[in-house]
Amino acid sequence: MAGITFALSQTLVVPALPALARDLDASTASASWVLTGFLLSASVATPIVGKLGDLYGKGRVLTVVMLVFAAGSVTCALAPTIGVVIAGRVIQGVAGGVFPLAFGIIRDTFPRDRVAAGIGLLSASFGVGGGIGLPLAGVVVDNFDLAWLFWIGLLALPVAAAVHRLVPPSPPVRRTKVDWLGAVVLSAALVAVLLAVTKAADWGWTSARTLGLLAAGIAVLGIWLVIERRQEQPLIELGVLRDRVVAATNLAAFLVGFTMFSSFLLIPQFAQAPDAASYGFGMSVTQSGLLMAPTAGAQLIAGPAAGRLGTAIGFRLTLVLGAVLAALAFVILAAAHGDPWDFVIGGILVGAGISFALASMANLIVDAVPQSDVGIATGINTIMRTVGGAFGAAGATAIVTADTVAGLPTEHGYTAAFAASAAGGVLAVAAALLIPTRRAGGPGPRQAAVAPAPARG
Repeated sequence: MAGITFALSQTLVVPALPALARDLDASTASASWVLTGFLLSASVATPIVGKLGDLYGKGRVLTVVMLVFAAGSVTCALAPTIGVVIAGRVIQGVAGGVFPLAFGIIRDTFPRDRVAAGIGLLSASFGVGGGIGLPLAGVVVDNFDLAWLFWIGLLALPVAAAVHRLVPPSPPVRRTKVDWLGAVVLSAALVAVLLAVTKAADWGWTSARTLGLLAAGIAVLGIWLVIERRQEQPLIELGVLRDRVVAATNLAAFLVGFTMFSSFLLIPQFAQAPDAASYGFGMSVTQSGLLMAPTAGAQLIAGPAAGRLGTAIGFRLTLVLGAVLAALAFVILAAAHGDPWDFVIGGILVGAGISFALASMANLIVDAVPQSDVGIATGINTIMRTVGGAFGAAGATAIVTADTVAGLPTEHGYTAAFAASAAGGVLAVAAALLIPTRRAGGPGPRQAAVAPAPARG
C-alpha cells in the first residue's frame, strides 16, 4: 500500500496539470513544477532515506516517511496558490524512499524462499499505482474538485499506522554516522541533471541552460565520487557500485525507466488526439487512462510470477525476458496503432515486461550487496530508473513535438517515439546480458550473509 500510494501520487497529477493551471490562475510552465518539484525531491530523498533505514530501522523510518507524505498531501489539497501546491509536492517527494525501505524490510523479515516473490509483488505495485493514477486522474478532473487529487494521499495515514504496528524491528547493525556531505553533494548533482532533462523541452536541448546544468551535474557527480573515496564512513561504499552485478543492473534500470515512462506519456497522448489529427481516438482523459488499465493488470499478475520465475531460471534471464517484452510492445505500436486493441496488446506486453524487469532488478541488487547496504543500494537503483524515466519522458516529448502540422504532432512523430522506446528496450536487453551469470535460483556471493528472519510472536 505504501508503494501504491507513492506511485499514485507520481502519475495522478500528470493528466491534471492543465486543469490545475486553470483553477489556480497559473502559467503552464509554473504548473509543470507540480511534477518537476516532486521528481527532484523524490530523487534527492531516495538515497538519504534508504541510508537512514539501514542505520535506524527500516520500519521506523518508513512510518515517518508516510507521515511526512500525508502532511505534504494536506498542504497540496488546501493550497490557495500554485506555489503552495509545489511546496506540498516537494514534501510528498520524501516518499521516494518507500521502495528501498520496503525492499529491505522484505529481505530482513521474510523466509528466504519467499523473498523473491515478495520483492516481485512490491515491484509490481510501482507500475500498478502508476497505471491506476492515470484513469483515476481523469475521473477526478471530470467529476470532482481538484483537491481530491491530493486528499487521496491521506491513504498514507493508515499505511503509517500499519507499518508501525506490523513491521518487525530491523536486525541490529553497527551504527555509523550519516555522510551528510556526500548526501548533499549527490543531491546537488541529481537536481542539476534532472532539472536540465525535465525542462529541456521548454528551454531547448541545445540551450545554454540545459547544457550548462547537465555539465554541472556531471562535474558535481565527479566531485561526489572523490568525496566518497576519502570518507571513512561514506554514504555508499563505491566498491558496491563497482560490483558488476550492481553496475549492469543500474544501467538496465536507467533504460527500463526510459521505456516505462515513455509508455505513461505516449499512450494517453496518442489516444486523446482529436479527429483533426487524422490519428488517435479522440478519447477523454478518463478513457485514455482506462486504455492503460491492461498495463496495470498485467503488472499485478506478472509481479509475483516474476519472483517465482527468477528463482527457477535466474533473475538475469528474467530481466532479459522483461526487457524483450517491453521492446516488443513498442515494436508492435510503432508498426500498428490504428485501433485501441493494438494498445491493449502492447500495454499487456509492456506491463508484463516492466514488472519482470523491476522485480528482477530489485532481487539482483538485494542478492548482490551486504545486508547493511540494501537500502542505499536499492535507492541508487531507484534513482537510476527515475533519471531514465526523466530522459524517456523528455525524449518522447522532443520527438513527438519536433514534427507538427497546424499545432498538432504528426502520426510520424508518434511512430518515431514508439520506435525510440523500442530501442530503449533493446538496449536494456544488452545491459541485462552484461550481468554476470550465477547459478539459477542460487544465492549470490553475499546472499549467504543474510541474517535469519527475526522470530515473530
